[in-house]
This record gives sequence, C-alpha cells and structure tokens, in this order.
Amino acid sequence: MDERKAVLVMNKIVEMGGLAPGGLNFDAKVRRESTDLEDLFIAHVGSMDCFARGLRQAAKLLDKNELHQLRQQRYASWKSALGERIEDGKATLQELAAYAQEAGEPDHVSGKQELAELLLFRGVH
Repeated sequence: MDERKAVLVMNKIVEMGGLAPGGLNFDAKVRRESTDLEDLFIAHVGSMDCFARGLRQAAKLLDKNELHQLRQQRYASWKSALGERIEDGKATLQELAAYAQEAGEPDHVSGKQELAELLLFRGVH
C-alpha cells in the first residue's frame, strides 16, 4: 500500500467529481503469499484505510490549490490556439513543422517537478 499513490489517485477522483458509476477494487489479485482468508481480509481493510487517508490528504491538497495552480502554469501553452488545435486533433504535421521552423528553439522552462513532489510529500506526511 502506497499512500503517496493513493493521494494521487484520490486527488484525480475528487477533481473529476467522483467515480460514478463505479468504485475502487481492493482485491484484484493475490499478493505474494497472502492466500488465507485472514490475510486477504487484512489486505482489504488495509487498502481501504490507505485510500481513506489518501482521500483526506487529497482534500487538503485541493483546498490549498497549490498543485492545481502549478499544473495550470506547467501546461498553459495548451490553452493557446495551436495547443487547442492539437488537443482537438485538427493540427496537421505540416502546420506543426511550419510552426517549429518559425518559432525556433523554445525557451527552456522548468516543469517545477521538484516543487510538485515537495507539495505532494507535504500533503502525505
């Protein structure tokens, strides 16, 4: 059980407004040598606890809004006319090649990965 991954999963689920219809599967496969009923029960309960903690931390992260703002900044160029054409599947390779020739080398901009991981780590612990 990885609480950090649970926070990421629950963060996305909350952002999407839930899983309806659907849910989380806590017993998709047998792990290691956990084959007796008691061990499977413990694993199931432990997984639920991990996701519950993940949900609490995801709610805190969403309230602070820091990761969302960071993600918006990181992918801001996708809001441009060209970015929207690419996302809509309307941009052609010729159009993109012409853009790359005209624009030249892009500025190197940090993706702020270390900051994102720090914000997540603070949310988990």
